[in-house]
Amino acid sequence: QVQLVESGGGLVQAGGSLRLSCAASGRTFIDYAMGWFRQASGKEREFVASISGNVENKHYIDTVKGRFTISRDNAKNTVYLQMNNLNPEDTAVYYCAEGRGGERMTTTASEIDYWGQGTQVTVSS
Repeated sequence: QVQLVESGGGLVQAGGSLRLSCAASGRTFIDYAMGWFRQASGKEREFVASISGNVENKHYIDTVKGRFTISRDNAKNTVYLQMNNLNPEDTAVYYCAEGRGGERMTTTASEIDYWGQGTQVTVSS
């Protein structure tokens, strides 16, 4: 059974940084792309970033390019999201997700089979 456990959320002032972690278990980690989605209050869950199993391909939504960095440590079965220069619009529950294959992850939340429990990120102005 796939399990994804996030950590690292919290409250930070605008301009600050946070690093999210997601520990995965249940399948051969390197065989699957991993990603992060977020859901702000009253809004739909949206794609944020993804990384292929072999680390060669990364994708971001335009609003976080240059501020967020996704990475993974296949030896530790863990994916990370380094978030810098945060702004209040980044406030949301952030969810780790596992893709269906090793390359690019879907950006459509309804096509994700496995989710973490979510971690709250709150950015104050």
